Amino acid sequence: MSVKPGWEGRFFEDFTVGDEYRHPLGRTLTQQDNIWFTLLTQNTAAVHFDARYAAQTDFGRPLVNSCLTVALVTGQSVIDVSYNVFANLGWDEVRLPHPVFEGDTVYSRSIVLDKRESKSRPTLGVVSVATEGFNQDAVVVCSFKRTLMVYKRGMAPDRAPPVPRSTS
Repeated sequence: MSVKPGWEGRFFEDFTVGDEYRHPLGRTLTQQDNIWFTLLTQNTAAVHFDARYAAQTDFGRPLVNSCLTVALVTGQSVIDVSYNVFANLGWDEVRLPHPVFEGDTVYSRSIVLDKRESKSRPTLGVVSVATEGFNQDAVVVCSFKRTLMVYKRGMAPDRAPPVPRSTS
């Protein structure tokens, strides 16, 4: 029997400017997700967790915490963009053009904008992507540009789990 490696993510050499990655996982946001994230981050805006209050706003119902939306869309991109990240350098031009509501499903995609060798760390490269999150109706709910440092092939820390010892 041969052992097949799992997805190892993209390394710096695998990025090409202009490539689009359609991230494979969508996520339906629940009331519990919204309340937990809102409380965890100590966001006291009632529009996120008080249904009676939210019903009186123009939205008519609770809004998903916008920081949760940004975090989710970032997380969805990890499998394709930053699985081999050394460090995130920044998020720029964060936009939230459409509200996200409890029960919405969010999907995302990223486009590679730029890549270059790191000037200070020869084992790394710097990659910039534009990422969009969109709902089940294909309406964009979040967008941002993100810059990160990514390991070059063969330079990342060993991720392989230990091999179990035989019990016989």
